[in-house]
Amino acid sequence: MQVAVLGLGYVGLSTAACLAELGHSVTGYDIDPQRVRLLMQDEVPFYEPEIDALIAVHQARGQLGFTVDLSLALQGCDVVMLAVGTPQGHNGDAELGAVKNAVHAIGQQLQQPAVVAVKSTVPVGTCERLEAALQEQLRKRGIAGRVPVVSNPEFLREGRAVEDFLDPDRIIVGVSHRADAELMHALYAPLVERGHPLLVMDTRSAELTKYTANVMLAARISLINEVASLAELMGADVEQVAKGVGLDRRIGPHFLHAGIGYGGSCFPKDVKAMIRMAADLGLPARLLQAVDQVNERQRRCLFEKISHFYGGPEGLRGKRIAVWGLAFKPGTDDLREAPSLVLLRQLIGAGAEVRAYDPVAAPKAAALLGHSSAVAWCASADAALSQADALAICTEWPEFGEVDASKVAQQLTDQVVFDGRNMVDALHWSRHGLRVIQIGRPDGALQPAVEVVGGVG
Repeated sequence: MQVAVLGLGYVGLSTAACLAELGHSVTGYDIDPQRVRLLMQDEVPFYEPEIDALIAVHQARGQLGFTVDLSLALQGCDVVMLAVGTPQGHNGDAELGAVKNAVHAIGQQLQQPAVVAVKSTVPVGTCERLEAALQEQLRKRGIAGRVPVVSNPEFLREGRAVEDFLDPDRIIVGVSHRADAELMHALYAPLVERGHPLLVMDTRSAELTKYTANVMLAARISLINEVASLAELMGADVEQVAKGVGLDRRIGPHFLHAGIGYGGSCFPKDVKAMIRMAADLGLPARLLQAVDQVNERQRRCLFEKISHFYGGPEGLRGKRIAVWGLAFKPGTDDLREAPSLVLLRQLIGAGAEVRAYDPVAAPKAAALLGHSSAVAWCASADAALSQADALAICTEWPEFGEVDASKVAQQLTDQVVFDGRNMVDALHWSRHGLRVIQIGRPDGALQPAVEVVGGVG
């Protein structure tokens, strides 16, 4: 099949590369000529594992191409995948300007019947409105045949986008007429043949499915962080609580990891957008409001712990704090809504000096913070520790869990680690003289909960 993908960010580029991997002929379009130029040279403008290899292979085979010419991208295509951004608007709702502009451009330049599949996260009812606008444009141009706009939400995790696309839990297709799903079924046939379920539903249900999945995951994170706050007051260990709860098959272990809150391009804006959608319908979304409020509080808790240790913000003046991890999660260089940026700004505001390290996200962080003189951007985790008084961990990159605790102890003047992701073995590190302060756990937390199978003794 011939496929055009409009928008070459994390979602669009992953979609384009993976559709080429499935055997389709794909043209990726973006309005940014610099991005397209880089991609034509097999250079990916952001960090996403595995995607660079797919792009190189399929460009070489002629199955994948990139352009800034929309008419070229649309020429002869069967499916147009819409993957442009829908950032958070000033009222908390989704900003649809880019989506509307893209559909308007399609209406001006499409020459043949096709299916427009919206992968962008859009409010419920958007696909219906886009289809009505598109059909009116095509009618005025005398283009015969119906061009349906279907919902095909993405469920790709940054850092695992290729894996999630090629090995999905499910594929969602929302249509207004059952026949509109036939072309989408053909598009995903290689995955369906491997046993991955494709669910066809109405467009509104598909749009709501995307939001619901994200806010449910966000709710789990906020709930376990609320429990972590209780655990700290009660002298309990949230990691052991999460293990005990996660073994319940009705609940499961996923997204029950306490920390300094969720970030990224999806959870924060989608929770706020769903709150806004509910408000527009006169429904007070109290649970979603609480999810958002807990996360906002959690993003500031690591600074509060550091400040408390030093006797208040004034005690931080002149202190050198090493910060490991800047991206909102491991496996990506994305800093959107990253809790690390909240911490860095708070530390700088209190007069501390920061020595920051991230395997891939440091250049973007430096640009966002305006290359502040209060921050030294370090080339390694070890370099960040040099002359530091304390260490704060904001992202659970695997390399941080493999560090020799004795070397950390040798370099930190104040012998204290603030672990915002509960990723280090606190008991082991405490044996090297370090005080480890984590989220929802006692200092120097004891051994994790042990699962005994077959009885004791």
